Parts: sequence; structure tokens; C-alpha cells
Amino acid sequence: MRSLIDILELSLEEIDQLIATAEDIIAHPEKYRESCKYKKLATLFFEPSTRTRLSFEAAMHELGGQVLSVSSAGSSSAAKGESIADTAKTVSCYADIIAMRHPKEGAPMVAAMNASIPVINAGDGGHNHPTQTLADLLTIWREKGRFTGLTIGLCGDLKFGRTVHSLIAAMARYTGNKFVLISPEELKLPSYVKKDILQKNGIEYVQTTDLESALPALDVLYMTRVQQERFFNEEDYLRLKDSYILTPEKLEKANKDLKILHPLPRVNEISVGVDADPRACYFKQVLNGKYMRMALILKLLEVEV
Repeated sequence: MRSLIDILELSLEEIDQLIATAEDIIAHPEKYRESCKYKKLATLFFEPSTRTRLSFEAAMHELGGQVLSVSSAGSSSAAKGESIADTAKTVSCYADIIAMRHPKEGAPMVAAMNASIPVINAGDGGHNHPTQTLADLLTIWREKGRFTGLTIGLCGDLKFGRTVHSLIAAMARYTGNKFVLISPEELKLPSYVKKDILQKNGIEYVQTTDLESALPALDVLYMTRVQQERFFNEEDYLRLKDSYILTPEKLEKANKDLKILHPLPRVNEISVGVDADPRACYFKQVLNGKYMRMALILKLLEVEV
């Protein structure tokens, strides 16, 4: 039995296999419609979510399975003080696989250590979000056709952005990639990510506060929102929340084959005027997330189609 807590737990070969499965699901959805019949996914979300929770649930339904759902801590026994370990052991009696989101870093790992079924980390605090990274990887693959030799700009909240941390970890494993880290001083990429991933592997990166000057060099731009829920101080959030707003005017300086990604939800960091630009890929990214979660569920449940 295997869980997925961190994107680095997947080898490059396994990521290739998941992408191949996702591509096959896109091409031949009818092959997969009953592949998880009689299987149950439990979605344990102790933090608000629209895309990730519905994406997991849609993925399981499209595989012919069923879903058991906890959509907030207040509606679960966590409100009574039940531990993550006990919750995981209990839910293992009802379901075949768990997708868990939790505000505390490490909670899905604790669940995986105590569950008798696979656990998928659907986001833990500011730490990791491996299935969003799988969605990002499929989008980059389908839009750029490669994972190597790319200049990737990451813009916005690089300090608390778990999607950013996971994507850097994933793309750092491929050769020739460069990173442009665009953020306010207060929201710079944590030093442990720079040290353990970028510097340790000799990967080229630059840090800047200026989005517009960085745009012309980028193959991929990964925008993120400044996350109000990660701030202890409302004044800091209000001061930083509109640090970067991507507009059609700013994109005039960008490459014609730039691909714009965003893990969503967006607040106002991408103008709705950008949505019609062929370079905007964030809603394709949402759909790709469902396909990659389908592929991952099949892999962890060891279902052969």
C-alpha cells in the first residue's frame, strides 16, 4: 500500500506513467468508466476548497467509484478533539482511499502513517500540494511539449504558496530549467527551498520584485494569489495583496508562446481581460487536474485497466 504526501515521492518514470495514463483517459474516457466500481474515496477537507475537493470527487465518479465527504473540520469529529491518527484509522474502515486537506503541515503524513488505506495529500498548510503539481505538470507537458530547458517565472506569494514549493521541487529534477522568483520582499521563497532544492542542485535562479521586466524571458509564468488565510496580520495582507496584477497591456512584452498558469482561486492578480488570451492556460489546468487525479487514484489503488 502506498500514499502520496510529497511530489518527490514519485520518480520521474512514475510521473511519465501518470501523464501517459492521463493522456489515455483524455483520448479514451469510456475505457475507464467502471475501473473503480465498488471503490470508495473519502475526501477529508479541514480547510476550504472548491477545485481540489470537486476535482477529486469528479475523478472518482468518472472512474465509476463513490465518494464519502467531510467538507469542514466543524462537521467532523475533529471538532470534538479527535486526533488525525484516530480519524485516519476510522475512515480506513469505510473507504478504499483518502484525499486529505489540512491547515497543519504534516497532518496528511500523520494520517498516512496510521491509515490502512492510501492517503493523498490534497494540501497541508503552506507545505505541499502534490496533486496540484501533477495538474501543473500535465499542463506544461501538453502546452510546451517538454519539461527541460524552460525559464519558469513564479510570481506572487512564494513564501506560503505550497503549490509553488511543490512545482519547484518537481521541475528542478529536469535538466536546463531556470527559475525567476518574482515577489515582494516579505513573500520571498523560503530559504530552505532555495538551499535544499535550487542551490543544492546547482539550478540557476534569480529573485526580483519586478514582474514586467521579467516577462520577456519567460516560457511559463506561474501566478499565485497572496493568501489572506496565511497572514497573522491583516495590515500586512492589505498592503501586499495587490502587489502584482497581470493585464493584457503587460503581456504585450511577453513571448508569443508564453504559457500562463495559476493554481486558482484568483482574486485580482490576473485581470479577466487576460482570459481570452491564447496564452492563458489556468482553466485548462483545472481540467488537467481531474485527469491526473484519476490517473493517481488508479495507480494507488493498483487498478489495471
